[in-house]
Amino acid sequence: MIKKEMIAMLLAGGQGSRLGVLTANMAKPAVSFGGKYRIIDFPLSNCINSGVDTVGVLTQYQPLRLNSHIGIGIPWDLDRNIGGVSILPPYEKSTDSEWYTGTANAIYQNLEYMEQYNPDYVLILSGDHIYKMDYETMLDFHKASKADVTIAVMPVPMEEASRFGIMITDDDRKIIDFEEKPEHPRSNLASMGIYIFSWETLKESLLKNRTQSGLDFGKHVIPYCKDNGKRLFAYEFDGYWKDVGTLTSYWEANMELIDIVPEFNLYEEYWKIYTSNLIQPPQYLGPDSIIERSIIGEGTEIFGEVHNSVIGRGVTIGKGTVVNHSIIMNGTHIGDNCVLEKAIIAENVTVGDDVRLGVGEEKDNETKPGIYREGICTIGEKSVVPSGVSIGKNTMISGITTSEDYPGGLLESGRTLDKAGDIE
Repeated sequence: MIKKEMIAMLLAGGQGSRLGVLTANMAKPAVSFGGKYRIIDFPLSNCINSGVDTVGVLTQYQPLRLNSHIGIGIPWDLDRNIGGVSILPPYEKSTDSEWYTGTANAIYQNLEYMEQYNPDYVLILSGDHIYKMDYETMLDFHKASKADVTIAVMPVPMEEASRFGIMITDDDRKIIDFEEKPEHPRSNLASMGIYIFSWETLKESLLKNRTQSGLDFGKHVIPYCKDNGKRLFAYEFDGYWKDVGTLTSYWEANMELIDIVPEFNLYEEYWKIYTSNLIQPPQYLGPDSIIERSIIGEGTEIFGEVHNSVIGRGVTIGKGTVVNHSIIMNGTHIGDNCVLEKAIIAENVTVGDDVRLGVGEEKDNETKPGIYREGICTIGEKSVVPSGVSIGKNTMISGITTSEDYPGGLLESGRTLDKAGDIE
């Protein structure tokens, strides 16, 4: 039997519905971030930087893009004969076949994968957070505390604590109680959804609770461990951590990268973020182009102006076009004399000439006001926007659209134009 001290199980199967049209055709961890990366690059890079060389990636929803991005793990030095990265989709068994129905159910269905490494510890991670963390330091804390379960936590403002799972601890950081989204929180230590389990504790708690519907760590496994006398400790993390699960937080996290002194630095030598990089030509900036406080991906050609924006690989921005506070993903073409204000444009979109995005007064979105908000105009991948149209704020466009879809040349604020059938 191969022996590994600690292996990681990375939950990357989420649909990410709060990212709206960005996850219509891919799992949330596969969404582009910061111009050249995808969200899953961050936990994978954390693993290899922390010396964790065995990672099971649990996929489920729309896994194709994610699987092809990870491949055999070469960019993260996870292409190994023993260990490395393994894609773990749900599979058909002789009895009792099912999809992953909860976070802990997904781990339970892969007990056999974990047992082959006979680990001392198992690290449970989410595939949709942006952060840098040394898991080895967390493991040292776990060992020093003689913990059965260690939960990574971070302090949040007290007024926001009711949105999180909250840990109540003693002076030694031992967890004495926890509350799931409490109305009147007694602490501000929020769970980050990152756990280290001693292997025997994890195995016992999964087997004992395997019949629970939608078996979940927060609802079932952690309460079971506490009620059965296991030692639970909270490891406090004081670095940058962002859940980019909503369009607003996704936009904000990208914009934070272009601050003069960014809180989250992508370019530190000692803690690199690795990604699957296609070989691309260098950027080309036209003679009249202007770039200000922006990230520009490889192979991108800019003939207009880009201000406070994050631009992916292989993007074209035409002459006379002005881009402000926007995210434009790989392979998108923006025509001439356009104005883009606070837009999120997915991969391989075509925008014609003389288009205005983000115009007019702000109105609530008619179909999903909780998703398409904060004045952001969102365009789904492979969409086409015809020349000469104006599009308002809190709008969503998906699919190949024509001039006839824009009465009077305008899509008003708050409207949704779904020609691809991406809305459920």
